[in-house]
Amino acid sequence: MSRIILIILTLLFRAADLVSNPFVTVEDTHFMLEGQPYRFIGTNLWYGMHLGAPESGDQERLVRELDRLMSLGVSNLRVMACSEGPVDEPWRVIPVLYDRDYYNEDLCQGLDFLLYEMGRRDMKAVICLTNFWPWTGGMAQYVSWATSSDIPYPPPENGGSWLRYQLYTSRFYSNPEAMEAYRSHIRQMVTRRNSCTGVLYTEDPVIMAWEIANEPRAVLRPKKYRSWIKESARLIKKLDPNHLVTIGSEGNTSSRWSGNNFTIDHAIEEIDYCTIHFWAENWGWYDPRDISSLQKTMEQLDNYLNSHIQGALVIGKPLVLEEFGLARNEGAFDHSSEVTSRDDFFKHILNRYLSEMEHSSPFSGLNFWAWSGEGRPEKPGSF
Repeated sequence: MSRIILIILTLLFRAADLVSNPFVTVEDTHFMLEGQPYRFIGTNLWYGMHLGAPESGDQERLVRELDRLMSLGVSNLRVMACSEGPVDEPWRVIPVLYDRDYYNEDLCQGLDFLLYEMGRRDMKAVICLTNFWPWTGGMAQYVSWATSSDIPYPPPENGGSWLRYQLYTSRFYSNPEAMEAYRSHIRQMVTRRNSCTGVLYTEDPVIMAWEIANEPRAVLRPKKYRSWIKESARLIKKLDPNHLVTIGSEGNTSSRWSGNNFTIDHAIEEIDYCTIHFWAENWGWYDPRDISSLQKTMEQLDNYLNSHIQGALVIGKPLVLEEFGLARNEGAFDHSSEVTSRDDFFKHILNRYLSEMEHSSPFSGLNFWAWSGEGRPEKPGSF
């Protein structure tokens, strides 16, 4: 009898632990939060750190943006905790990391404020730690620092080449100095204490996951690339055992130069869940000036989702579509132009997501790109 009571008490305590755990966890192909399945509709708020900065940002606007998002049912934000300098380089946002050892504390406090305000609204954050693309500096900047070389920027740089840029950036995976600078950034951000709440990031339940990069590509270095994934995720988990870790991968993109393999990359033990992005226009699958191409685009989207959902089932991990977007009608940039094609595209994705939920699919969350809110460029289509 006493043995039965002991077993029952043990099970009750375990159940209580599950319910009281404030962190998002993974159970087979699903996310869990406080003992219940966790699914979400989210967005990308890449500039959240910049908007939240106490000196250079606009905290009042950030609060308004978060309130608006909450009212729309958005509960998950993918945000950047990276932007690498120097400040006089083109095509990038204001850096949080001016040099390898010099941080912009104003922007760091902006991230603190963002997380604080998200916590007040029961939102979760996926925090990205570097970028394959030049708009934040990213891996190319680490290579530039390590080799004292100039970054060969892609278009819109005059004479720019996307292939040349990707070949340069992928040198990151085989450069020890660049890799160590990146690992130093991981340590700096993951172990930070929030200046607004006093809570260590490692103990903050607002954070759902750390993302080792935005859209990393292996290009011609798949072995080095996968070693980097494993080592980076292992370091994060050593520093922070409470939070999930993911890659930030696009999935199996249409580009033959990407060098990525969705199932092999996400099967790495230290990676907790799978990510994919879908950019029909970038991949040549949609022409905004030809509305009739939208139906074919949605068919390609379904095929893309099907193959990656199957891959997630094979490796037994949840799947998030964490970037997708579509141009306004006719490719227009003016905020008053029509968005009927985009609306149809988004409805198709949301309906597909709801259908997958009904069938207990690994497809567990989505984040559209991106939330501009009150932001407008000085000139439509400009940087």
